[in-house]
Amino acid sequence: MTVHFIGAGPGAADLITLRGRDILARCPVCLHAGSLVPPELLRYCPPGARIIDTAPMTLDGIEAEYRAAHAHGLDVARLHSGDLSVYSAVAEQIRRLERCGIPYTLTPGVPSFAAAAAALGRELTVPEVAQSLVLTRVSGRASAMPPRETLAAFGATGATLAIHLAGHALKRIVAELVPLYGADCPVAIITRASWPDQRILRGRLGTIIAIIAAEPIERTTLILVGPALAAEDFRESALYDPAYDRRFRPAGASS
Repeated sequence: MTVHFIGAGPGAADLITLRGRDILARCPVCLHAGSLVPPELLRYCPPGARIIDTAPMTLDGIEAEYRAAHAHGLDVARLHSGDLSVYSAVAEQIRRLERCGIPYTLTPGVPSFAAAAAALGRELTVPEVAQSLVLTRVSGRASAMPPRETLAAFGATGATLAIHLAGHALKRIVAELVPLYGADCPVAIITRASWPDQRILRGRLGTIIAIIAAEPIERTTLILVGPALAAEDFRESALYDPAYDRRFRPAGASS
């Protein structure tokens, strides 16, 4: 018996990986975060599967389901939104599984920042404008940020910032980032990226608060900040430059 953690992707049911879909299709037990995972994904579960919504459950209750499935030799598909590597609450479940001696696997999924970038039609790293992407959040009720992981510290680099679950802290974000990026720095706010009710608001650090006041957003949102979001006059990557010598295309090649 194995617990299979699966990144379900950002929302659209067809953005789950083939591997994740195939594991889901053969597991007789499925635990899913009903508030975040689209119900359409549950159609991949096999007939008669035990399907459990973990949204109202505690970690103890989730562990009890793992233990019960283990006792009966039943594989479990554990669906989490987005990708498992960030903000998934997988680490605490893995720790408990290891204490119980229950094996597990992890299957990555499409992260929300990637879906947001696709919705915007933008690359988040642009040559000589921004070559780093910082995935971060702000302190909230669920957990505080480590003292050294601040918006000021990350913003000082000039990197593209992907600030998760921070719609409620927009005024604070603007106040901390304007001195670093300038009031004219582009901002994009994406709610429920790739879902049918996806919303996108674009602005600048100096205007985004007024824009949001006219069109309020939900708390579960992603805020992207950085010059790469609107970069137009930038040098092209050397990757496809005919003068750039590459292993697969010598310098001077015409194609």
